[in-house]
Amino acid sequence: MSDLHIRCAGLDDIDGVLRFWPEAAEGTSISDDRDGVSRLVVRDPEALLLAERDGRLVGTVIAGFDGWRCHVYRLAVHPAFRRQGVATALLEAADARFAALGGRRADAMVLEANERAQHAWAAAGYHREDHWRRWVKPL
Repeated sequence: MSDLHIRCAGLDDIDGVLRFWPEAAEGTSISDDRDGVSRLVVRDPEALLLAERDGRLVGTVIAGFDGWRCHVYRLAVHPAFRRQGVATALLEAADARFAALGGRRADAMVLEANERAQHAWAAAGYHREDHWRRWVKPL
């Protein structure tokens, strides 16, 4: 995929990302708004990775590192560009970021009902840990 370009998102990319996620990502997040994504980009300018082909946004991933754990969110590939190595390239870029930061293990949030995504994550070397459950509390 030599024509695929991966780069970090900037503040000027936020509106495009927010338009992209409803057509490419599964599910929604409480932070799927301009304020939420802006905070991410300002706090950690290298966390939101964009995959582009011919200047068009075709994929995203958030590769967050809090100093303790590596977290992967919002792996999304436009339906017209799936099964072309975009997700693999994004996850490799996330892995490289984590390795450079000294990360030791990455975890990913994957929807239970999204079987297609589960296969993609497994192909990337991730496995499900059934002994953990995510607990949440809106703030």
